[in-house]
Amino acid sequence: MIKLFFGLGIFGLFTSTIFTAMAATGLWRFVSMRKRRLRTAVSSYLPPVTLLKPLHGSEPNLEEHLTTFFEQDYPTFEILFCARQSEDEGLKTAARVAARFPAIPVRFLTTGEPKYINAKVASLERMESAASHSLLVISDSDVRVQSDYLRRILAPFADPQVGLLTCLYRGVAADNGIWSRLEAAGMSVEMTSGVLVANLTEGMHFALGPTMVVRRECVQEIGGFGVLGDYCADDFVLGKLVSENGHKVVLSDHIIDHIVINERFVSSVKHQVRWMKSTRFSRPLGHMGTVLTFSVPFGLLSGGAALALRMPWLGFGLLGWSVLSRAALAMVVGSAVVGEKHLLRLGLIYPLRDLLGFCYWSASYLSDKIVWRGEIYRLIAGGRMRSTSGQSPKKPEPALTAQGN
Repeated sequence: MIKLFFGLGIFGLFTSTIFTAMAATGLWRFVSMRKRRLRTAVSSYLPPVTLLKPLHGSEPNLEEHLTTFFEQDYPTFEILFCARQSEDEGLKTAARVAARFPAIPVRFLTTGEPKYINAKVASLERMESAASHSLLVISDSDVRVQSDYLRRILAPFADPQVGLLTCLYRGVAADNGIWSRLEAAGMSVEMTSGVLVANLTEGMHFALGPTMVVRRECVQEIGGFGVLGDYCADDFVLGKLVSENGHKVVLSDHIIDHIVINERFVSSVKHQVRWMKSTRFSRPLGHMGTVLTFSVPFGLLSGGAALALRMPWLGFGLLGWSVLSRAALAMVVGSAVVGEKHLLRLGLIYPLRDLLGFCYWSASYLSDKIVWRGEIYRLIAGGRMRSTSGQSPKKPEPALTAQGN
């Protein structure tokens, strides 16, 4: 049995090393692409655009994050905010920010009680119907951007074959807690490495929720945002459907900040396991193969087996390789791709995050239920959600608050 564990650990270290090599290749390709785009960027292509911002309650530093979208160095854009009710604290925060930028067109919309399990989709549907422009920029409320954000992410749409664009992101902990930092490390390294490998091997056929830019006609072709209403990973499905309709899905060279607001152990674990379960049901074969990308769990397995087989130096070497390879991957991805400011800290904590990532992956197979916005849902084939209460969502109230600055 010990020899079996040793062989399994060696196999896992081999596959994770292959993954690291593929991530490095994808990183080189991404950096080369970024350099080419910076040299050939079409600065004169500045189409009018509508920003869609779904909101749900207050969040730490929400006012600061929303302000960055008003500070764009871009000639023509409008911002639409949407929540369930006009009394939503997120909408109130957005109104305070908008009051400081009277030259920017802004509207505040409400959906009432959403008719979809995924309430975000109801907001997107409502905002799309009210948007003045055909290019739609969708971004989450926990995102922070730079002033050149719109210029950078819209440049690829000079190519009419591009239907959707999405961005990689840098995880930023909202506090100094270890759990939020570990979750942020997973965003910066694990997520980025996986996307780079996917882009390298098969191209982009999905999107990442923190930022998506999509042509309105592409949304209409798939039947509107409403077709995403019972999916957990609505971003993944949107990119998949746009790609299946023959449009290009582009990975932007621009990096944004994704703020981690889960400060406590329990909330952080629940969030990451929910994400793992979502990918398990959205792309089951790919998710199953994810286990072969982790390194530290296999280093512990092979190293412990080597010690039991009285090969201590080999055991320490195998464990050391698993830890150092993850630290190196974190520092290279952090430096060359996401622009991490604390590289040494990222390199030190990422091996632990790699081990936790394996635990989250394992936990994703223990149940088909997730907790989202305080409600419990069951995931079924394709990544759809079903309410465990047996109650259907209520029809939306005809509530609309439209205001302009």
